[in-house]
Amino acid sequence: MRQGWKYRSRFYGLIVSLLAMLCSFAADPKVAPFKPKLPDTSLYPQGRYVYQRNCLVCHGEFGDGRGEMGRDFKARPRDFGRGIFKYHSTPPGMLPTDLDLERTIRGGLAGTPMPVFSNLNEHEIKSVIEYVKSFSPRWKNATNYAPVLKLPAQPAWFEDAALVKELGAKGKVLFLSACAACHGTDGNGRGATAKALEDSWGQPVTPSDLRQSTIRSGGTLEAVYRVIQTGIDGTPMPAFAGTLAEEQRWELVAFIAQLRKEYAAESGK
Repeated sequence: MRQGWKYRSRFYGLIVSLLAMLCSFAADPKVAPFKPKLPDTSLYPQGRYVYQRNCLVCHGEFGDGRGEMGRDFKARPRDFGRGIFKYHSTPPGMLPTDLDLERTIRGGLAGTPMPVFSNLNEHEIKSVIEYVKSFSPRWKNATNYAPVLKLPAQPAWFEDAALVKELGAKGKVLFLSACAACHGTDGNGRGATAKALEDSWGQPVTPSDLRQSTIRSGGTLEAVYRVIQTGIDGTPMPAFAGTLAEEQRWELVAFIAQLRKEYAAESGK
């Protein structure tokens, strides 16, 4: 079952990626063809130094997620050798952008041991990003790159509490049919299938508690929308870009916003 899901996920991701690129080119004939930014090997020496001082203890000398500290974590450090990254603004199955990786380094991942690296300056972050790319051959293949999927602006109706409640009710219907099995009917991350979930590395996956104001992908509603649109590579979380219309995705976000509001009121947070 896992193998079948994995291959289907890659196939659908490739189809979405190709459609996204074709649509972007067709929309404006003046737009130059997409050119992937391949790794800058000149930054490897500096990046290796930064990696050894800040990342090696968890991600391991060879970027395989088997660092001395990482072995004891429930949420295992990323294995960079697979070239699979969970959080990105590109189509499913495609490599993340440098900005995607920078977002994770600067902001960390809530609910995991991945911390905020506020001690690193811009050049250090840039160089360590390039060095991380040395662990996987996927970064050398131009076909693994794709343009960023456009993230639409948050609708103005989010400023109207009555409309958020009304459209959030529509989002609840979508949530119960598409999300509740994993995230639970109230978004607590303890759905009926949650305990059986595994990622592509064979590790247990714990669905996010969507009631929390900050989840692994970030704290903003735009971050929630991004994950709904692109999915989370290497996990059972699918991309809904090809199955839900933009309006429906925002309705889901509105429902999650209501969950957060109600949970905060109940828990006094």
